[in-house]
Amino acid sequence: MNNSKFMVRKVAVLGAGVMGAQIAAHLVNANVETLLFELPAEQGDPNASVIKAVENLKKQEPAPLSVPARATSIQPANYRQNLALLKDCDIVIEAIAERVDWKTGLYQQVAPHLGEHTIFASNTSGLSINQLARAFPENLRHRFCGIHFFNPPRYMHLVELIACQESDAAMLDSLEEFLVTYLGKGVIRAKDTPNFIANRVGVFSILATMHHAREFALGFDVVDALTGPLIGRPKSATFRTADVVGLDILAHVINTMRDALAGDPWHKHYAVPGWLQTLVDKGSLGQKTKRGIYQKVGKEIRVLDVGRQEYVPSAGEADNDIKELLKRKNPADKLAELRANAHPQAQFLWAIFRDLFHYCAVHLGTIADNARDLDFAMRWGFGWNQGPFETWQGAGWSKIAGWIDEDIAAGKSMSTTPLPEWVRDLGRQASPAVNTDIEGVHRVHGSYAPATNTFHPRSTLPVYRRQLFPDRLLGEPAQYGETIFETDAVRMWHTVDDTRHDGVAILSFKSKMHTIGSDVLDGVQQAIDEAERNWRALVIWQTEPPFSAGANLQKATERLKSGEPPSAFGLLAKKLKKTAQSAVLKAARSLNLADALMAGKLAEVEAMIAQFQQTSQDLRYSMIPTVAAVDRLALGGGCEFVMHCDRAVATLESYIGLVEAGVGLLPAGGGCKELALRAAQDARNGDPFPLLKNYFQLVATAQLSKSAEQAKELGYLRRADPIVMNRFELLYVAKAQALALAEAGYRPPLRARDIPVAGSTGIATIKGMLVNMREGNFISEHDYLIGSKIAYVMCGGDLTPGSLVDEDWFLELERTAFIELLATEKTQARIAHTLKTGKPLRN
Repeated sequence: MNNSKFMVRKVAVLGAGVMGAQIAAHLVNANVETLLFELPAEQGDPNASVIKAVENLKKQEPAPLSVPARATSIQPANYRQNLALLKDCDIVIEAIAERVDWKTGLYQQVAPHLGEHTIFASNTSGLSINQLARAFPENLRHRFCGIHFFNPPRYMHLVELIACQESDAAMLDSLEEFLVTYLGKGVIRAKDTPNFIANRVGVFSILATMHHAREFALGFDVVDALTGPLIGRPKSATFRTADVVGLDILAHVINTMRDALAGDPWHKHYAVPGWLQTLVDKGSLGQKTKRGIYQKVGKEIRVLDVGRQEYVPSAGEADNDIKELLKRKNPADKLAELRANAHPQAQFLWAIFRDLFHYCAVHLGTIADNARDLDFAMRWGFGWNQGPFETWQGAGWSKIAGWIDEDIAAGKSMSTTPLPEWVRDLGRQASPAVNTDIEGVHRVHGSYAPATNTFHPRSTLPVYRRQLFPDRLLGEPAQYGETIFETDAVRMWHTVDDTRHDGVAILSFKSKMHTIGSDVLDGVQQAIDEAERNWRALVIWQTEPPFSAGANLQKATERLKSGEPPSAFGLLAKKLKKTAQSAVLKAARSLNLADALMAGKLAEVEAMIAQFQQTSQDLRYSMIPTVAAVDRLALGGGCEFVMHCDRAVATLESYIGLVEAGVGLLPAGGGCKELALRAAQDARNGDPFPLLKNYFQLVATAQLSKSAEQAKELGYLRRADPIVMNRFELLYVAKAQALALAEAGYRPPLRARDIPVAGSTGIATIKGMLVNMREGNFISEHDYLIGSKIAYVMCGGDLTPGSLVDEDWFLELERTAFIELLATEKTQARIAHTLKTGKPLRN
């Protein structure tokens, strides 16, 4: 590599299969000009295969594209006509099938066409990078490496980066920085061993689960009930994950381990089970063939009964006592009770943990640089809440090690190989001079590396300076700056370096799901006052996602069972597929007005709405710039805060929306007002109605964006609001935006006092549309009422079209309509039903 600044203007992806096409999709999500290559079609358009692959991207769930229109930015290409285009590419990613002969043949074909400084990376899930490099021209090998995206590339955080012997160190650093900031990835430097880190450990975990499921006679669905969220792993658990990945892919990876790891202490377990091979032979490959370990028939989920060789209704569940045991907070007590409990399900769980710990300890030194890399690989690549070493250390390092030793001696473990001596050393002695009371591999100053018998600190690459608070491991304290003030509901604080702070104050909510009640509103107003007196800018940022699940009018957040977008892509797919239902549930739970309704406290609710509106307006018109740093959900009132800040900075995976209509209400924290104002400001020929009609549909259907990019298209975010690909860089960018506004001599916008309204004509037009929908039984009578109220507010009331009003006019209409809807029995029934059942009610 030369010493000039590394810039990525164009990337080529070779191979338009499932992974290649989705990698290309994520590149264009990041505004990278992208070529997608495939073999030329035998007839017709030579690029027909690529064009078909790109069209398929628009149909997939979870969506590989941030918005469908991004598909047009992928440039189709083929190897017969377009190889000359490669010379202008800064990176070429090969992503064809996992066959060494096919890959090496392609290298020979494309290598002569690469540019002088082009990085060439092979996307492989486990093939030897050094073996592949031998097929690459020797004079180009310094620009060759392995890169392993996890599926689906848009959503999975992990990318493994693997050097060959000749890989240039500076090239690898440049590629890592590109992957981290521009594609939003967590990069792990893996060693060139079969299946690298995450697949090596993850596939062993699946094999161990299969082994012990058979040993304890547990069905596939029972195992999935046990190995999902109950133990901090994705809902897809073990066998559903296998179906999603593809049973043929799983079998291939197992066979790779069998063929490449002769002499491994667990080698006898690297075998595809007979039942799995039978499914593969039949073409029952999982989700992509609609049948694998599971099969969906109508609405019924069926699971394979191996003994009967047929699918039966899936009804397997975790035992209630085991579920209660797994709810224990103390991990040491949890694992101790699993080991001592004679129930087959408890013994099964202890066994899979024990063998996983044993395997990771024995292989850590050969597959990873340090324990941190292994744990992050499992968290980022497989969606586990904790990595294996974190779980072990949290449960008591020495005690667990002793139990593993006992089980090895008793012949209960899958291998008789003893634990490495360093395991005992980390229990017998603590880290020199630092944290002498901590046992295990993770310490404040680094994570253990067996090869050097030292604790390795985190990477010092400049890109990581942008991560003010990177993903943490067990043992790493969360120290979020210095407190300015703190209440039960919020904390205002600032970051510090060794000498000074930068003048940007940060506000974080302490409520569950960061919902917004009167106490949070008080805290926001206090923070604005403090920032105006003593600070240059204010950023609203949460230490953990989501940004905010919306208004909590009665401090009833304990009824929230969940709501954060899942870390695993299987859950994410389900969520995004059922956006409306999810939004309805979140809205009802966050509003949770049941107690207020029963007590008849509508006046209290109205007072809180007025406070909410005032807080939104304070964010807009404060004398210091306000920036919302958005990650994951920003619903209802959370969305209204985002819309009223001077700037929003959002991660790509931000799901934003005004969802109150789903439970029979309307946005009343300034949301309707803000959309009406934007329609008026952006109107062509002075007529706000064309834009206002689109905004009405947005609010009336409680539409939730499926990405920050779509939130811009819908109008929740402004075109100028930056999108951040890496969530760990969000605060860094938000602070930079706040400082840029302050440096520019920030003044709040002038209050809008002459907003033209669509008035009575706009209301009549929308009502006409609603009447047709009601008469066609597309909406109910109450839906019609809700839509009419929303139209009345957004059109500015029953005024002459073009009449000029101010913001307070719209805010009063919001409050009045909200309370009128809240007072109806049908809206109350919708809220109560959704809170009780988790499902929307159409009445």
